[in-house]
Order: sequence, then C-alpha cells, then structure tokens
Amino acid sequence: MDINTVIGLTGIAGMLCLILFCGMSPGVAMLLAGTCGSLALVPPDSFSQLFTGVIGAEIWSTFSSYGLTVIPLFVLLGEIIYHAGYSNRLFQASEAWLGGCRGGLAMTTLLASAGFSAICGSNTATAATMCSVALEPMTKAKYHPQLKCGSIAVGSTLGAIIPPSIVLVVYGLYTGSSIGKLFAGSVVPSAILVGSFLLTVAVLCRLRPDFAQPGPKASWRKRFAVLPSVLEILVLFAVIMGAMFSGIVTPTEAAGFGTFIGILGCLLRRRLSYADLRAAMIATLHITGMVFMILAGATVFGKFLSLARLPQLLASSVAGSTLSPTMIILLMAGCYVLGGCLMDALAFLLITLPLFIPLIERMGLDLVWFGQVVCLLTTLGAITPPVGVSSFVVASRSKDSTIGQVFQGTLYFMPAYLLVFLMLLWFPQPMVNWLAGMAK
Repeated sequence: MDINTVIGLTGIAGMLCLILFCGMSPGVAMLLAGTCGSLALVPPDSFSQLFTGVIGAEIWSTFSSYGLTVIPLFVLLGEIIYHAGYSNRLFQASEAWLGGCRGGLAMTTLLASAGFSAICGSNTATAATMCSVALEPMTKAKYHPQLKCGSIAVGSTLGAIIPPSIVLVVYGLYTGSSIGKLFAGSVVPSAILVGSFLLTVAVLCRLRPDFAQPGPKASWRKRFAVLPSVLEILVLFAVIMGAMFSGIVTPTEAAGFGTFIGILGCLLRRRLSYADLRAAMIATLHITGMVFMILAGATVFGKFLSLARLPQLLASSVAGSTLSPTMIILLMAGCYVLGGCLMDALAFLLITLPLFIPLIERMGLDLVWFGQVVCLLTTLGAITPPVGVSSFVVASRSKDSTIGQVFQGTLYFMPAYLLVFLMLLWFPQPMVNWLAGMAK
C-alpha cells in the first residue's frame, strides 16, 4: 500500500470521525478533510494553484450551473405546499377512503406521505409534517406505538424516492445523468414501494389485531366530496412530471413553473399568508444552503480522493477480481445501508460517488438505473439505527413512544424495501429503463 492510499484512507476516516464524534456538519467535514488531505498530497507551492485553479473552477462550475437552480425551486414548492396546509387535506382525503379498514389510519398516513413527498422531496420535512397531522388521530384510535410511529417514519423516506427527489437531482447533476430520465425511472419503483407498504400494514394488522382497530367508515358521498381538496396537488404533480417527461421544458423550467402555479393557486384561494410565505422562503434558504455546502465539500473531497487515486485503485482491484457484477452491487448496497445509518443520506451519497461511479461505468451499468438503487438504499439510513434522523424526529414528537419502538416499527417494513431492491436487480428494464427511455 503506497503513501497516497494511506493518506486517502486516513482522510476518509478523519472525515467520518468529524461527523460522527465531533458533530460537525457533513459539508464542513468533507471540506476540511479534503483540504487537509490535498495539502498532504501536493507540494505547498502547488496547493494554492490547485485550490484556486482546478478545485475553485469546479466549485464555481457547480454553483453557476443552470441545472442547480432546480433544487431551491423544488424545495420552495414543497415549503409552500406545507405552509398552505395541503398535508392536512391529503390526510383527510386518504382517511375518508381508507379510515374504515383495520390499520386504515396507518395506510392513510403512508398515502398522505407519498402525496406530500411528490411535491416536497425531503425526508425530515415529510416526517415532521406527518407527525403533526397523523400522530393525534392514530393516538386517539389507540394504535400500537410501533405501527403508529413506524408508518410515519417509513412514509417520510418516500421524499427521497418519489420525484421530484432532491437526492436524485443532486445525483443527476453530479453524474451528468438526465434529471428527467431519473425522475421517470423512479416512478415504477416508488409506486411498488408504496403498494408494498400498504400491503405490509394490512398483513401486520391481520397477524396482530391488537395493533389497530377498524375506524368508522365514511359514506361514499363524503369520499367523493374530499377529492377536490387534493385535486390541486395531483394536477400540479401531473403538470410537472408530464412537462419534463415530454421534453417540452427542462427540469428547471418545470420546477419554476410548478412553483409559480403553486404560489399563485395558494394566494388565489387565500391559503397562504404573508407570514407563511416568509416562513417558506426562510426554510428554503436554510435547506438550500445546507445542500450547497454539502456540494462544495463533496467537490473538494472528491478531488482529494482522485489525487489519492482511490477510485482508480478500487476500480482496478474489482476488475482484477472474480466477483460478479451482482456481487459487487450487493457489496455497494451494504456500504450504502451502513453509511446511511451513520450520516445524512445526501452527504454519504456524495462521499461515495467519486469512488463508485468510475466502477459502475467500468462495468458498463446504466447510471440512471444505479441512481434508483442508491436512492433506495441511502434513504434506509433515515429510519435505521443508530442515527436514523426521521426515526428520531418521530420519537421526539410522539409522547407515548420511545426511539426503540420507532425502530422496531420500521423493521416491519424492511421486506418491502428488500422486494423493490431485488426487483431493481432482476428486472431493470420494466422497473426503470422503459419509462426512463421514453423521457426526452
């Protein structure tokens, strides 16, 4: 093992220690580790030229990219929808149709989470929102804490899978993949995942009747009466996805148009006050700043890994091994599940992409398909111990549940994730490529 490899591995270990044990922001930790590592690899007189030249140019190129504007626009749209109270309407509409079933409120929570995620795209925002909407009704209905909190936690992970996903946007910008194709390719996996979640609740409530009792059934008149309250969300999602899918507009233009329509609709219906709009814009600045800081840190850290030649070493080592592509993907999957448990999904994704993307390209695998795989795997970290950000959000908002019960509740839904992962491995064409191939 040469000195460059040792420095590269030391840099990775140091960055993880800063995040896990010092509580440092992932973006700052990557920036610090990448800077110190690069300084150790190049002479001092070349370091300033490297940092102000190559690395500075990459950061400027990333931040000045027209495609990057899609992130604050989609975040703003999600915040507008949240502050306008559409999450409550989604829950009420789902409750009218499913509330009478055993476990119906848990199914309602999952469907409302899917609907909110289709506009929001953020795990923690979806978790916090659904806690405020769904916890009280399920507590009053005497739902078991594991089912109650587990359904909210896993529902929140849909924000990173259902388009428009910020994770997929960043992945597309980093790898140069079409964001429209990434969004189109995620439709089938996310639909199957939501359906698997609903089936999990139904099976669980049949095996454990004490977990939930059937609620009162709504009349058909009430069921159809609540549909117009969510029609705007469905139309907005259809317009955004349809425009991108057909190639009429770019993802950035679709995000801008969708945000404009969302704000205009909320203002015309008087569902958005000045205070709500201000709060939405402030939240958008916070989230966007965090994402951009992670992107800047990942750029510096990725250049450091390239200087240490770790991606090339990994690619050549795997190429010289006898492992099959499936086994390599499974090993990567283990890394993503483990890493997602320890830190933010987006941060870990950007840490690993400089290492894994050259390997994926060398194996001749499709980057759009790989994006769906890593998006599914990294989002698991939001609900699995020991970090599980979404699980901790749910536990902190539920007065009668412990973090252990939340984690136990999420375990019931793990077969659903496994099913979608295996289907992505075995059936890439119907799962991803056929819809992605139609996108312009």
